[in-house]
Amino acid sequence: MKKLLLVLIAVIGLSFAANAQNALGVRLGGGQGYGAELSYQQGIGGMNRLEFDLGWYNNENVSHLGLAAIYQLHFDIAPVPNLGWYVGAGGRVDLYTYAGTDVALGLVGQAGLDYYFQAVPLQLSLDIRPCFYLYPSTNFHWGDIALGIRYVF
Repeated sequence: MKKLLLVLIAVIGLSFAANAQNALGVRLGGGQGYGAELSYQQGIGGMNRLEFDLGWYNNENVSHLGLAAIYQLHFDIAPVPNLGWYVGAGGRVDLYTYAGTDVALGLVGQAGLDYYFQAVPLQLSLDIRPCFYLYPSTNFHWGDIALGIRYVF
């Protein structure tokens, strides 16, 4: 299942225009309780982009695998070169085991800041991603503040 999700992320990412700015890295501290996520951003023209994050978390009682896909609008902060802010919305799917295997589906929002370094192809971001779960029950999670570190290509 994990390999299938990684292949899906790669296929979706490669299907977009080759000229757009892309970034690949990690998102630490986010993912509705995950310690870390593999994070991929695909520019889709102008200041818009898609972000796909795959996170895995395991402890003694629960194992989670989560995939989030978010459409983002990005805006520059004019007084500071290479600094921007973004907002977005999308969805997430969580597979988890507790007393059996189950699936959770939710709608997510995202807001944050990012900075692109000129000397090295590196992006740092800090964001929050709240989630409204729709299935198997409805509940709201405020999200976690996460630090993103991505290689820009």
